Amino acid sequence: MTDVQVVDNPAEHRFEARVAGALAGVAEYQLTDQLIVFTHTEVDPAHEGTGVGSALARHALDQVRERGDRQVMPLCPFIKGWIAKHPDYVPLVYGAAHGEGPGGGDGAAS
Repeated sequence: MTDVQVVDNPAEHRFEARVAGALAGVAEYQLTDQLIVFTHTEVDPAHEGTGVGSALARHALDQVRERGDRQVMPLCPFIKGWIAKHPDYVPLVYGAAHGEGPGGGDGAAS
């Protein structure tokens, strides 16, 4: 796995992954008072398969969990799929009952 540094860049509404100081990927988002909506994740083709996307997802979701003030709406297929493979992050997802995958159920908050 590549050594990846991930930081939140709120001015650009995205998390940025850097490898050796160079931008290697981004996870774009929009914020509401209650949600962080992940809209798009992109990894530079030169870094595909090196763990950059996973590092982006893990760091972003860990930060959401740590802050505790928003739930996640994963519109981005990559983030949605990553959460499905890591069920300990499902409780962060808006409208997901415990044990359900992202986007499961009817989407209604309980």
